[in-house]
Amino acid sequence: MATFLYRLGRGAFRRRGLVALLWVALLFAAGFGAASAAAPTSGSFSIPGSEAQKAFDLLDERFPGMAADGATARIVIKAPEGAKVTDPGPKAEVQKIVAGLKSGPGAAEVSSVADPYEAQAVSQDGSTAYISAKYKVSGMELKDDTREALKDSGEGAKAAGLNVQIGGDALMAAPETGSGEIIGIAVAAIVLVITFGSLIAAGLPLLTAIIGVGIGVSSITALANVLDLGNTTATLATMIGLAVGIDYALFIVSRYRVELAEGRERDEAAGRAVGTAGSAVVFAGLTVVIALVGLAVVNLPMLTKMGFAAAGTVVIAVLVALTLVPAILAFAGKRVLPAGEKSRLFGKGKPAGAEKKANGGTRWARFVLRRPVMVLLAGVIGLGVIAVPASKLEMGLPDDGAQPVSTTQRQAYDLLSDGFGPGFNGPLMVVVDGDKALADTTVDRIKGLDGVVAVTPPTLNEAGDAAVITVIPKDRPSSVHTEDLVHEIRDGSGDDVLVTGATAMNIDFSQKMNDALLPYLALVVGLAFLLLMLVFRSVLVPLKAALGFLLSVVAALGAVVAVFQWGWLGSVFGVEQTGPIMSMMPIFMVGVVFGLAMDYEVFLVTRMREAYVHGERPGQAVVTGFQYSARVVVAAAVIMIAVFSGFIGASEQMVKMIGFGLAVAVFFDAFVVRMAIVPAVLALLGHKAWWLPKWLDRLLPNVDVEGESLRKHLERSADSPEGPDKDRELVNA
Repeated sequence: MATFLYRLGRGAFRRRGLVALLWVALLFAAGFGAASAAAPTSGSFSIPGSEAQKAFDLLDERFPGMAADGATARIVIKAPEGAKVTDPGPKAEVQKIVAGLKSGPGAAEVSSVADPYEAQAVSQDGSTAYISAKYKVSGMELKDDTREALKDSGEGAKAAGLNVQIGGDALMAAPETGSGEIIGIAVAAIVLVITFGSLIAAGLPLLTAIIGVGIGVSSITALANVLDLGNTTATLATMIGLAVGIDYALFIVSRYRVELAEGRERDEAAGRAVGTAGSAVVFAGLTVVIALVGLAVVNLPMLTKMGFAAAGTVVIAVLVALTLVPAILAFAGKRVLPAGEKSRLFGKGKPAGAEKKANGGTRWARFVLRRPVMVLLAGVIGLGVIAVPASKLEMGLPDDGAQPVSTTQRQAYDLLSDGFGPGFNGPLMVVVDGDKALADTTVDRIKGLDGVVAVTPPTLNEAGDAAVITVIPKDRPSSVHTEDLVHEIRDGSGDDVLVTGATAMNIDFSQKMNDALLPYLALVVGLAFLLLMLVFRSVLVPLKAALGFLLSVVAALGAVVAVFQWGWLGSVFGVEQTGPIMSMMPIFMVGVVFGLAMDYEVFLVTRMREAYVHGERPGQAVVTGFQYSARVVVAAAVIMIAVFSGFIGASEQMVKMIGFGLAVAVFFDAFVVRMAIVPAVLALLGHKAWWLPKWLDRLLPNVDVEGESLRKHLERSADSPEGPDKDRELVNA
């Protein structure tokens, strides 16, 4: 592989114009497709095999239109102190809102509006009422004029002294990342300038990463409606694609500069950089792809599509690093080096090969080698303490109750809770596959359960062979008591009585996430273990990598629980409302963080392996690996943390939580696990770290990620009569 990548990199360098033109053409093609496509929707949500999903499927069959995916809105009206919504004045204002929704701006997208006085949607004390409105399309598909008309519908009532708030998914809009993402990219640019000492070298990884992400996200946008991708898919692909795109280009450029410092010609340096660092990029990217594609084992279409879309962006980032980066290096010329390096490399000042002062990575590695036990214990105990809150993890899916208290959705949620009870925000829908007698029996049984406030009479379909019953729980939708009530209704019923609704769907979703976590973890870690065994020709190094990852991801989950569930430092990170952790967070973090963590493992330990294979003792190989890779790995980690942290400013809680979780996980993994625990373990293991049974060594193919076969190939080429020109002919062929 190293030899193939060497030829690929040098070929891209020599044919820079063609390579750059192809990538720019691909970017424009993807951009045109995105501009021509319809706006992405929120994506359909389904949980195959769950009882809630079976109930929705039955509704589609027996009650056409009832389970439609159209947006809903609840306009909640509360009368002033001492008045009632049934009084003539407030009642007139409420009916004006109803009339405006039915015939005013945006009415063409409204399918139904329920008058609260006819639908018995007035609280017992008469202080609160709500208007239910249903739309023909999803919240993401609503026209801006319709959404604005909904927001303005209660302005007249507010002027009359009524408190009017709006809840429901009709106000749903695409998540906004705010200025945080721009700040993250700016921080990445500063880190690159400090790392390379050259504006051109710093701008190159940013440019290529943006091109790669542009192609990936534009392709996702173009295919969003065709493949029914959710509106957050592009955001997550941007987050991951930008981070790995910058990192992969960073490693190639860094190795290119090292090769130049050793006196190589520029095309030769590009070929060797892609042949060595490029091999690490390929395998690091492959681990990320495995982790993201592996999300398919959860059997949730939404999560599977998110994983495949993000994996596609990672593949593009790898291809960009292997081809576009060397092409742009060719355009950059000597400007990719800092001014002092240019003069030293090309005949002025201190010679390129002169001995240099030990850098920070070398000094840190020597410190760890002197005190491996102390460093190992400090790292493990520190992460273990931070991981403690993860033992109190509570999972769920956010609803309007998780919104910031300043939003109209949250205020509508609170008004409904105060006027009708906490459970009114999460009614249960019981679907009966049977006649009226079975439905009546079911109603009587549910009324006798604890935790039930009200049960509506059954609504039968036209054929009389199915019924729908609405159950109002006593407690809020995300409470443990409501979950127990759902299980109690299900356990006491046969296969012909099914519980669904948003609350039941959330419960089933969380359960599916829990059930899939261990199988997914085993699949991803197992495949990556085999891959790393191929890369490092070792059993203990991949095992150490996997255990270190588990430690960092559990610690990151502990930090997420402390901030988003307990509220510690919540104001610092813009968390206005604490609550359960999003159900998909643990499994999503396992997938994404594992792939990213293996990036640093591959980049750092590959250089150690390369030094060890070339004859250095284990301890010295660790020092060599840090000498050449520590600065770049630190820069890559800071960049990735900055990019992920930029998403903490997102308007959507899910994106905010994922951005924080990934940023913290990368910090723990890069700076504690890879930079401290890994060298400490390698120092303690010595030669045993690189042990591989002989029978297994014969079975495993040699992928040569450290470039040993490339070095021998180039030595043979240099000694042959044709010399290095032989490879140039192969590149041009």
